[in-house]
Amino acid sequence: MYSPMRLVLLSLIILASIISITSCAKEKSQTKEPQTTTRQLDYTREVTFLNDSSEPISTVRVAVADEPEERNQGLMDVTELPSDAGMLFIFSEEQELSFYMANTPLPLDIIYVNNDSTIVRIHHSTSPFSSKQLRSGQPARYVVETNGGYCVSNDIREGQKIRF
Repeated sequence: MYSPMRLVLLSLIILASIISITSCAKEKSQTKEPQTTTRQLDYTREVTFLNDSSEPISTVRVAVADEPEERNQGLMDVTELPSDAGMLFIFSEEQELSFYMANTPLPLDIIYVNNDSTIVRIHHSTSPFSSKQLRSGQPARYVVETNGGYCVSNDIREGQKIRF
């Protein structure tokens, strides 16, 4: 039937397989899920969206990002955003701007605004975690980020103004 050498070899293969399987099982049980941390935002200002007659449409409470480090962080790693809240990015001068959604788990409306407080571009319900560049297409100095769908729900359109 089987020679003693074959039986020893077969036994060693089976033993090695068992050790390998149990090692993998232990490794898997010791692996922890990545922890997500929710950053807390400080909503210190308000942005009011105005209709074509300069009447208020809606207002959001905003955290302000006016320093480079704050602007770079934006809403990255924020897992919850109240429906009446967002972030206002303030740049020192008007220029073509571009944002992306890396490390941002929420769909957002990204609203580009020029020096005259006119909305020049809206990117609606952006895709979370996307590295696609979302450009202003025109010079802008301010950017307002709100929950995805906010602009459609409140009839906020390009060409309208904001006040803060």
